[in-house]
Amino acid sequence: MTAPAPAPAASPASQPPADDPHAIAIDVEGLTKSFGSTVVVRNLTMQVRRGLIYGFLGPNGSGKTTTIRMLCGLLTPDSGRGTCLGFDIRKDATEIKRHVGYMTQRFSLYQDLSVRENLEFVARVYGLPDPRGAARDAIARLGLEGRAEQLAGALSGGWKQRLALGACTLPDPKLLLLDEPTAGVDPKARREFWNEIHALAAQGLTVLVSTHYMDEAERCHEIAYIAYGDLLAQGTVPEVIAASHLTTWTVSGPNLVALAETLSKRDGIAMVAPFGTSLHVSGPDHDKVNAAIADLRSDPALAWEQAQPSLEDVFIDLMGRAQQGGRA
Repeated sequence: MTAPAPAPAASPASQPPADDPHAIAIDVEGLTKSFGSTVVVRNLTMQVRRGLIYGFLGPNGSGKTTTIRMLCGLLTPDSGRGTCLGFDIRKDATEIKRHVGYMTQRFSLYQDLSVRENLEFVARVYGLPDPRGAARDAIARLGLEGRAEQLAGALSGGWKQRLALGACTLPDPKLLLLDEPTAGVDPKARREFWNEIHALAAQGLTVLVSTHYMDEAERCHEIAYIAYGDLLAQGTVPEVIAASHLTTWTVSGPNLVALAETLSKRDGIAMVAPFGTSLHVSGPDHDKVNAAIADLRSDPALAWEQAQPSLEDVFIDLMGRAQQGGRA
């Protein structure tokens, strides 16, 4: 059984030409940030074009949130330069904040106010000319009509996230920063949330989102993987998979736990991971991987088939390398 091919990301909305100076939403070079003696982000360089959904992947503590906060002016980098929406991230933090919607992992609206009251309050904070009308439009757009008078604290996780998304997009931002936006919500709510994100991107909104979910990463137009403060990979999902140079096999048969232990000790095997009733066996050196499994492929009890590496294979491989580098 071959590994499923990654789901194709939706095409970005129509964008300005690449040589248009307004085509780049985020352009940073050499960003570094430390807290005490710990380097959280190290020499990070990246570009994000306008109208893209750009996914940030990486383990906890990898520097994703710190990077997002530097981009929107909440943190000042120790070194490096960059612009966000054409504004200098060091000098123009106040101006950047006026054009950026930022949604954190934790629900940050008022639990004891209704959906409508929360949205009207946010609209007034942003100085919108018609707070009630803006709230009413957001409620209709997000499908919250039946919950408009419900207290925010009584909403399920999925509806809370939808309300939070409505609040941070009320002032019509040019850039949306989402920090683990669907953590703890069910798959149906996650899918509906992402449908709304794609609808916003189709209207020209740029979205930078951090996530641990592979299916969400595959919904992004481009992705980046960051670990221990270092940017290890970036590009479209097919580009990141191709750049990993992984050779991947799937194997099914009896005693897979023992087989996994055997394979993990062999030279050339970087990753052995169970996927349902089979194992994914991967490594970056084609010849070494094939040599490591050569004797086992002749076992009639085992069914081997070469597969395309999945994004999850690449994620696990990068995480393993990052952990080794972090220990080093």
